[in-house]
Amino acid sequence: MFKFFESLVDPYAPYQQSDTPPTRLWPFMRDYARPFTGIFVVAGIMSIIVAGIEVGLIYYMGRIVDLLGTSPAIFWENHGTEVLLVGVFILLIRPVLQMVDVLLLNQTILPNFGTLIRWRSHRHVLRQSVGWFENDFAGRIANRIMQTPPAAGEVVFQVFDAISFALAYLIGAAILLSVADPRLLLPLAIWFAAYACLIAWTVKRVGPASQAASDARSTTTGRVVDAYTNIHSVKMFAHHDREVEYAKEAIELTRRTFFVEMRLYTIMDVVLVTLNGLLIVGVVGWALALWMQGAASVGVVAAATALTLRLNAMTGWIMWALTTFFRQLGVVAEGMETIAQPISLVDATDAKPLDMGLGQITLDRLTHHYGRDSGGLNAITTTIQPGEKVGLIGRSGAGKSTLVKLLLRFYDAEDGRILIDGQDITQVTQDTLRRNIGMVQQDSSLLHRSVRDNILYGRPDATEAEMIEAAKQAEAHDFILDLADPQGRTGYDAQVGERGVKLSGGQRQRVTLARVILKNAPILVLDEATSALDSEVEAAIQNTLYEMMVGKTVIAIAHRLSTIAQMDRILVLDDGKIVEDGTHDALLESGGLYSEFWARQSGGFIATEAAE
Repeated sequence: MFKFFESLVDPYAPYQQSDTPPTRLWPFMRDYARPFTGIFVVAGIMSIIVAGIEVGLIYYMGRIVDLLGTSPAIFWENHGTEVLLVGVFILLIRPVLQMVDVLLLNQTILPNFGTLIRWRSHRHVLRQSVGWFENDFAGRIANRIMQTPPAAGEVVFQVFDAISFALAYLIGAAILLSVADPRLLLPLAIWFAAYACLIAWTVKRVGPASQAASDARSTTTGRVVDAYTNIHSVKMFAHHDREVEYAKEAIELTRRTFFVEMRLYTIMDVVLVTLNGLLIVGVVGWALALWMQGAASVGVVAAATALTLRLNAMTGWIMWALTTFFRQLGVVAEGMETIAQPISLVDATDAKPLDMGLGQITLDRLTHHYGRDSGGLNAITTTIQPGEKVGLIGRSGAGKSTLVKLLLRFYDAEDGRILIDGQDITQVTQDTLRRNIGMVQQDSSLLHRSVRDNILYGRPDATEAEMIEAAKQAEAHDFILDLADPQGRTGYDAQVGERGVKLSGGQRQRVTLARVILKNAPILVLDEATSALDSEVEAAIQNTLYEMMVGKTVIAIAHRLSTIAQMDRILVLDDGKIVEDGTHDALLESGGLYSEFWARQSGGFIATEAAE
């Protein structure tokens, strides 16, 4: 039974992805709720039925009170069958209807609705560009991905568990009182008008207050995660107290926004108790007055009393449900600031897979300044022939990393274009572009998974033997066999920790090298590929790198000029332009910037700052 209701909706079912999801709250909720449309209709009907049964039981209690005015024998003779049928209904049918109502909410809607939002949101966010992630805290993004689904689920839950039930109950109560005596509707109507005003007042303030509190919590999470992620820097610079104070600012803001939110609930509770007192006195007092005038029976008084006491108990729950509803809507609205952002870097409508040929790379007037007036690249034009090995050097900020990011299409160039084998990279799919480029970065961060998972990330369908061979070529196999994590996993099964923190810098670099070796892409980008290695290991790795380069088009960035002196060509970048282009020997003879770098380097590194 549980499995039946739990499988009524598949949160992972295929759906049409959109690059521009709805940015307004209700269209956003409606878009995610589409697979649940039929379930929501049934849940709404069940909620109304359950409320109707509750009101019906109160009505029948009043009827029983009136019938008790006869003798037991006459009561049983005239109404015994009726009472037995009602008893059977209460014992058998009512629990079944209640069970269906609860199963739809707890088994079908709540788990699957939150899962669907979290799954689709994560898929959407992963499609964002690298630049998009660079403009926000990873902790804040993750927090919004995690807190939005349960908030949206709570919104839906309150709609069917409280709001629809309460409306149905209130309408049923009005009908019951009007049947007894229409005059009993007057105090109920006055109370409801005042209650509606209180709801409007509360809701108007709770939404913004809740969103402010949610945003403050996200900021706190971002700051805390930032400190934990960079714990080595925190400890190394002895900034424990500084980080505590930095987090305290956000924590205090969270506390103040929470104060504002809670003040609203306090005012609401006090006013609500007063209104409910007026409801009880008004309806029950009027019913008693009618009874004393002979215009109402004892059963009517009993039913009116039971109804008002039930409404008195329900109003606090309903108000809390409504405020929870709008508070969670505020959380969803805050989460939408991340989840509903359009994908800015997308495949062209008619994008085709990259038809990889020999690996020629053409830069045609390539320009990119990150939206600023300076920095980046400025109208670079050059061609890297198939199989050619090109070194790329320049001072920090000369544009080397920008060129690589544009080649991988982490950003779209502001002007100009990049062609691979004559194909504009903006007109091919991003996935096929990046599958054909292998890159070893200076920042060799790893996934918080096993060594095996990290190496196989380069080519998931590789065999165990191919993976081990790649590790051996990267001089990583021997140290991997000696690894062990706190859970007792060893060798290739050992976990490397977040961003690979359990490995040394050189070990991380060799694992990333193994990953790229296994990928075996026709275009190879090396960004300070041996920067974290000691001289002995670097010497061994150099041979591996040269073997990797055979038959590939290579772009190598290095401050250590000895690592690129053997390249076919060297491009010297300065202020976003190619200022020199030639072989190592030719550039030395020309006496230009490269020659100046070579003369000034100490220990084989470029002097990256201009001379005084």
